[in-house]
Amino acid sequence: MLFDRLFLKGAYLLKLEKHEDERGFFARTFCRREFEEHGLKSDVMQCSISYNVQKGTLRGMHYQVAPDEEVKLVQCVRGAIYDVIIDLRPNSDTYRLWAGYELSENNGKLIYVPEGFAHGFQTLTKDTVVYYQISEFYAPESARGVRWDDPAFGIEWPLSDPVISLKDSELPDYEA
Repeated sequence: MLFDRLFLKGAYLLKLEKHEDERGFFARTFCRREFEEHGLKSDVMQCSISYNVQKGTLRGMHYQVAPDEEVKLVQCVRGAIYDVIIDLRPNSDTYRLWAGYELSENNGKLIYVPEGFAHGFQTLTKDTVVYYQISEFYAPESARGVRWDDPAFGIEWPLSDPVISLKDSELPDYEA
């Protein structure tokens, strides 16, 4: 895997090193040793998958607060998404900044989302599947979110009029 440090402190965009032949390709999507060599948290407590029927589906912006803050490693294994992260760590140089990246089954990119970041995505194709590796167990009492269109961040989503759950559409504006 290739680790590209992002401008948001602690976040990485990972690229697969594909070994290809006439059958297709093989690539690692996780290696504890390589993560630890880059100073990244390598514990995985659970894995989750998200299937999204419609193009334009938006999920987010979600995070967990202490003591259950979590690292996420996110990969689109079918279709394509616009993946967004927001740094919500008040002491960070990149506090309240966001970044978005296209992840797809074709480009082989993954995003490492550090603790203290909100995460969400919008599907760019129908029948999209997103796979997560997560460093902590889900703790409903620590689950939080901010609105996908919160003016405090000004996220520029690629598709207007998203397909969004009632729960996500009613998330509050961010309060520092």
